[in-house]
Amino acid sequence: MSQFDANDAAHMARALELAARGLTTTDPNPRVGCVVARGATVVGEGWHQRAGGPHAEVFALREAGELARGATAYVTLEPCNHHGRTPPCVDALIAAGVSRVVHAQQDPHPLVNGAGAARLAAAGILVEGGLMDSAARALNAGFLSRMERQRPWVRVKLAASLDGRTALADGESRWITGDAARLDVQHLRARSSAVLTGIGTVLRDDPRLDVRLPDTERQPLRVVLDPALRTPASARILGLPGRVLVLCREDALGASAALEHVGVEVEAVPTDGGRLSLPAVLARLCAREVNELHVEAGPVVAGAFITAGLVDELVVYMAPVLLGPDARPLAALPALAGMHERIGLELVDARRVGEDLRMTLRPRAVWS
Repeated sequence: MSQFDANDAAHMARALELAARGLTTTDPNPRVGCVVARGATVVGEGWHQRAGGPHAEVFALREAGELARGATAYVTLEPCNHHGRTPPCVDALIAAGVSRVVHAQQDPHPLVNGAGAARLAAAGILVEGGLMDSAARALNAGFLSRMERQRPWVRVKLAASLDGRTALADGESRWITGDAARLDVQHLRARSSAVLTGIGTVLRDDPRLDVRLPDTERQPLRVVLDPALRTPASARILGLPGRVLVLCREDALGASAALEHVGVEVEAVPTDGGRLSLPAVLARLCAREVNELHVEAGPVVAGAFITAGLVDELVVYMAPVLLGPDARPLAALPALAGMHERIGLELVDARRVGEDLRMTLRPRAVWS
């Protein structure tokens, strides 16, 4: 029999809704929501709005005031118990006099990871966890990946024709999908810590890869994989607000001055078979507190991530058009010796976006 009742479920569902309001603004922190309630009655709500600002519990307790004493606090992530840019949330909960804290998920951050719950319990507060854990994990897949696997959650976005082609043979690809699909991609970029592409895409398409939504508060880090450092200083991806990181081979660093002059960060990463090592790239981005990595690149880079087993999620926008056999493929993958080598994917979502179909897929062995 579940330890949680209908009130618990309703309040945690609301806390998760609140947490989602910080989808594009809390990076590199997790998205967290909090509801303070007395039985069925909500007396305070809050969510973490941006890194460096008050946490969700603080906002909810402020709204609840004296009504927090003896109430239950529902939090989507275990309250923190350490000083970062803000004081520990456990101190605020203890001082407010709540009698019970329910959290959806334990915080894997090494400075928390059960210690927040233990601190609350030591203060005489009943602590219960695990309510709607799966939903909480989905909301913070990137943060959890960085804490638990020491690498970002990798999302690869592709736009393809019905016959699985991403561009004509000469590289022309504007536009396979419609306006609605391209707007939808803006929301994927906005929630990401970083947007990554390859030098081939930069030279061929000269993309911006920024977020162009109204009221955008934060631009993700833009990353270019450029082994030989061929990115021109005039590239559009460089001349926009926000940080740009170009990753290259060690022997190419001598040509970095022109890019650094226009404010680009250039770093060398190890190579693997002549290409930049993708695990090394992810480790470098993890060190920069990248939670969600959004990959928008050509078939070579997309195929390299897939082949290396480093893709957590594929988002494919399929347009109702045909480009023919000479057009470029969805991803450059090695030839298979047989069907036993095929890459299995699980379709987790499919929906129409304008005239196109958006499919979200995950490798069957994906971490979760």
